[in-house]
Amino acid sequence: MTILLAEDDPVTLESLAACLQPEGFRVLLARDGEEALMLWRKHRPDLLCLDIMMPGMDGYEVCRRVRAEDAGVPVLFISAKSEEIDVVVGLRLGADDFVRKPFGKHELIARIGSALRRTQVARSPVGRFQMGSLSVLPAELRAQREGESMDLTPREVSILKLLHERAGQVLSRDTLLDVCWGLDYMPESRTLDQHIAKLRKKIERESEEIIETVRGVGYRWRGQG
Repeated sequence: MTILLAEDDPVTLESLAACLQPEGFRVLLARDGEEALMLWRKHRPDLLCLDIMMPGMDGYEVCRRVRAEDAGVPVLFISAKSEEIDVVVGLRLGADDFVRKPFGKHELIARIGSALRRTQVARSPVGRFQMGSLSVLPAELRAQREGESMDLTPREVSILKLLHERAGQVLSRDTLLDVCWGLDYMPESRTLDQHIAKLRKKIERESEEIIETVRGVGYRWRGQG
């Protein structure tokens, strides 16, 4: 597995590499956004870890350009920026996770492992499934409806798979977080809601609700269609 690390502080960059290389990862190092984009296009790594504040092209712009070419590669932001709006912006651009500085080695490795596993599961040979008028194609990381195609991230595929498999059941937030984020770390409570809101904008239309909010409990797909 190859991981691209983009960070403008050389000490932090080398420290991150020193954490990941003993775990068996091949690590590509970028010191700014432009170098990160160049290395991604040349080597197509399995995962990107991007600092947000970098000279020239920041991490947000790198993520936006990567997502324009590849909807499925996992992207993690690593940043000292910690306001909720920073997380929301990152998620809207298609990031899979947001790791705040300072963080521990084991937390970073766990989050990277979870993101890679989600990608492998999402791309496993599972046939398409139907949710109302929406067709979900897990192996292609996309959904379609009446000729319109929507790119999905591995985590979005995982959420839809779980809702489809348990049609009619109300899934608690803890269940969704455990299955779709992993048991090795616990995201903040707002993370799930932000992902669901972004996913709804992609796949729902006014005449058809796919993901129903059950207040105080979690979410459900009723199983129509």
